[in-house]
Amino acid sequence: MCNKKIIYQDLGVMQYADAYEFQLKHFNEKIERKKQGLKNENQLFFVEHPHVYTLGKSGDYANLTIPESFLQKINATFYRTDRGGDITYHGYGQIVIYPIFDLGNFNILIKKYVFSIEEAIIRTLKEYNINAVRLDNAAGVWLTDRQRPEKICALGVRVSRGITMHGLAFNINTDLKYFSYINPCGFTDKGVTSLQKELKKEIKTEEVKILLQKYFSEVFDEIK
Repeated sequence: MCNKKIIYQDLGVMQYADAYEFQLKHFNEKIERKKQGLKNENQLFFVEHPHVYTLGKSGDYANLTIPESFLQKINATFYRTDRGGDITYHGYGQIVIYPIFDLGNFNILIKKYVFSIEEAIIRTLKEYNINAVRLDNAAGVWLTDRQRPEKICALGVRVSRGITMHGLAFNINTDLKYFSYINPCGFTDKGVTSLQKELKKEIKTEEVKILLQKYFSEVFDEIK
């Protein structure tokens, strides 16, 4: 029988490097358990990172449009990482979500997994009367009722032996000026937005996390 239950944990504010090691520990433990034929639970971690830029394994370093020497002036760091996708930004006021799932628990492959986590974000945004969509060949969640598409939630994952790590970054009260120092996700023809910008007021991140728990559980439980 599939174990669709998701266990949530809020890690608070954590440096990116520390969060990566934390993820990797759980990721490797689940892979080892799977090799032994043991069942895995599905864990989803909320975290907030101090200002950091991360570049996916297939990303283009040129999409960091400032010299690394400038990072210190804006209190930011830079890491190359092993997720998919190009460059993105994490920072205060953003909910970063790391699902460490066993896709065997849902009997799905990576395409359906990505679709499902995007769906959880889309349903969350509907609670704020925001109609968000997917774009072809552009992972994440977008708003398109404007001159050019703007991303409100970035997505980059890694899957090995059906175990997932990395995840998504949902802009809530994010300082969007930090995106001006990169070509977000490698795009030069698309923009970035946040829940605060769309609603023109600061949003309580705790209320968003409650909605995210509801919709992640709902979406993944609906998988047939």
